[in-house]
Amino acid sequence: MNGSSLLSAFGALAVLVVTFAESGLFIVGFFLPGDTLLFPAGVLCAAPAAGGTALSLWQVLVCAAVGCCLGAQFSYYVGRRGGVAMLARSRSARLKVVVARGEDLLERYGQRKAIVIGRFIPMVRTVLGPVAGVLQVPTRTFTLWQMVGGILWSQSLVLLGYWLGATIPGVDNYLLPLVALVVVVSFLPVLLQRWKRPH
Repeated sequence: MNGSSLLSAFGALAVLVVTFAESGLFIVGFFLPGDTLLFPAGVLCAAPAAGGTALSLWQVLVCAAVGCCLGAQFSYYVGRRGGVAMLARSRSARLKVVVARGEDLLERYGQRKAIVIGRFIPMVRTVLGPVAGVLQVPTRTFTLWQMVGGILWSQSLVLLGYWLGATIPGVDNYLLPLVALVVVVSFLPVLLQRWKRPH
């Protein structure tokens, strides 16, 4: 089921569940990029698809903010309470690489900036909470800045979609290429970081 189908079937509730799962459920979150749901949700608030369910902008905005903030906080506590033991038992090289990258991000940009920037990068958004928990980032620091980043990320995507839906007639007919463009743009920071990294 794609993003538009989820939105048609479940409305703003789909936004709440998917943003929570992407930010809060370590394994599942990799397969639920919130960008591909939030942007179309904004478009459909302004320009409902033919025969589709009309979405309320305020409900989508609230569900997006609540879902991503609660998800990140949940995954942070999971990482803080059980992450170190899980790493010690795990033989997954990939998991340890992800934690190492998270640590590098926190050291390079500082905790506050890294937590906010990480919200805008797919996959990093999913591991941000548990990695911060494992690395014992102070609860107050993580809570404040993950909320700042989560609200900026979720609201900007929804409002961008809403703006396009309100200003461009028939924009809902081009949702797939627009979503693809959003995903490509969101991956640019990752690609730039890899390009700048010395070989």
